[in-house]
Amino acid sequence: MRLLLAEDDNELADGISHALRQSGYAVDAVPTGTQADAALAATDYDLLVLDLGLPGLDGFEVLKRLRDRGSRTFVLILTARDEVENRIRGLDLGADDYLTKPFALGELEARLRALHRRVRSDGEIKPSFGSLTLDTLANQVLADGVALDLTQREYDVLGILIERGGKVVSKDFLFERLYGWDAQSTPSAIEVFISRIRRKIEPSGMTVRVIRGLGYLLESSVSAANAQTQ
Repeated sequence: MRLLLAEDDNELADGISHALRQSGYAVDAVPTGTQADAALAATDYDLLVLDLGLPGLDGFEVLKRLRDRGSRTFVLILTARDEVENRIRGLDLGADDYLTKPFALGELEARLRALHRRVRSDGEIKPSFGSLTLDTLANQVLADGVALDLTQREYDVLGILIERGGKVVSKDFLFERLYGWDAQSTPSAIEVFISRIRRKIEPSGMTVRVIRGLGYLLESSVSAANAQTQ
């Protein structure tokens, strides 16, 4: 799950970023509203943690521009401004939640988890492809109705492949979704996750095929075998 943190307090931003990365988020952090707006225009984030008092563009303007572009990124406003008027304005502009400083890190993470579980407007919370179903509420993948034993990273990779079932997904895209800009890992880590995922889904008749030079394709084992013989 990829998250953008827009916070101009460097010490606070570092602390939040470290904690969220430890919890499995891919976190990108920016200190200004101008940088936040540019990042949101260029990248499809799952979540945005947004301070209101940003230099450059303030948080309200960042949020307005985000929603004007039609983005459905979940937004949690994190700010010292606790006036009711600011909360109302933020929610009216399209924020999904509001947390005032000071705050408990555990509460921030709980609110982010709740936002991720929220049903999007199309009502689709269990995308499927072949015998695989992604249950975002339970944070698991089902193979023929049985939950697979996946690590968080494996779940994240397989979830992306299911959501884009039938389409090739590049290694770089997967890496960015999992790790963000300041990753300590390398794209070769994706190869390890794909290998583990393949072993776990093949009993259900599914596999992940490597499309050389392009990326990975989730498909049935039969389709993969036919492609290799052609």
